[in-house]
Amino acid sequence: MDHPAPSRPMSGPEAAAEAERILRTEFRDFHDRPQQTVPDPASAPTSFRDETPLPSFGTTAPVAQPETRIVPAWAAGTAVASIGIGAGITGAGCGVWLVLQGLAAVTLTSVLMVTLPLAALAALATAIGAAVHHSRTPPAREENHYNAPVTQHVQHTEQTARGLFARITNR
Repeated sequence: MDHPAPSRPMSGPEAAAEAERILRTEFRDFHDRPQQTVPDPASAPTSFRDETPLPSFGTTAPVAQPETRIVPAWAAGTAVASIGIGAGITGAGCGVWLVLQGLAAVTLTSVLMVTLPLAALAALATAIGAAVHHSRTPPAREENHYNAPVTQHVQHTEQTARGLFARITNR
């Protein structure tokens, strides 16, 4: 039975009396029972045998078996992913089998099945290589022509190797 909330805060003795009343009402059955002693765990039975007689013929009556398992989301996701991967691998395997069946018969079709994909890969590699080469090549510069005398200074170097580890000295 719910009591309306008091309009003012309860004092200490009032709160204690209300708590005692609630405990007495709610746990009345517990206090009225005679106290039982807890059996020793070593003497408690650890198995149970159902002695209910079975019917002489036919099946037994159905027993409700409620589902209590809970599957975590990660486990369900893993199961779905496994099914998808298995289906994909099966499809890829069927495709490989068909290709190998075509390769087993040496015909123009089987030769083309092998060479055309390789030719396509070679053409793609060539196109990528050309694009990379052109992207690295600096743009063409304008050539300058000078009409003046040119003097060329040639530097002469002399190398000497001395010692166990052959130090080289340039002069």
